[in-house]
Amino acid sequence: MDVDPARVAAIIVEPVLGEGGFYPAPPEFLRELRRICDEAGILLIADEIQTGFGRTGRMFAIEHADIEADLVAMAKSLAGGFPLSAVTGRAEVMDAPGPGGLGGTYAGSPIACAAALAAIDVIEEEGLAERAALIGDRVRRRLNDLAARHTCIGDVRGIGAMVSMELVREGDPEKPDAERATALAREAAALGLVLLVCGVRGNVIRFLMPLNVPDSTLEEGLQVVERAMDRVTA
Repeated sequence: MDVDPARVAAIIVEPVLGEGGFYPAPPEFLRELRRICDEAGILLIADEIQTGFGRTGRMFAIEHADIEADLVAMAKSLAGGFPLSAVTGRAEVMDAPGPGGLGGTYAGSPIACAAALAAIDVIEEEGLAERAALIGDRVRRRLNDLAARHTCIGDVRGIGAMVSMELVREGDPEKPDAERATALAREAAALGLVLLVCGVRGNVIRFLMPLNVPDSTLEEGLQVVERAMDRVTA
């Protein structure tokens, strides 16, 4: 379907698709979106609620494409557990609404704002974005090793410490195995590890470990994943 660009106010994109299956958007795709928006006078909005604040190895995932969004939506790790959300963007866009024209359910709490400033300081001082890249490399290596032993593991993907693996039948990526994904999460829970299932076909296991997780704890979690996988494939 064709749409007149003059009727499009904005394009909203997740640089890494979250609930839909942890698919990183190709950098060239994001750069092409930026080009289209610039040509047509359309705002490009990045939804960084899951990806933001170091999770992908950069402060924001959009940075991997070497572009800037006009607006960025953020929340979750923004305030280290305090309920807070925010929208930031180019000054001319943010200044356009009149007084009282902006609002949000979780915006503006003085305590949460103070917590956010402190959390951002910690992210920068402890190099958590760089830490996320190291964590992600380690997790992907282990999952790929696991995939070499279990044909039910399909694609292992991610960026930084935002990693996922698909579970499939007979090693076929066109045969999603949502039942095994649910079983794996159940077995991991019985062993003391919480795993999250996502994806439009319900067959993706996602890994969102804390960026300051100790190496020993990360190793313990990976060993639990391996034991749980052995159980559901026995």
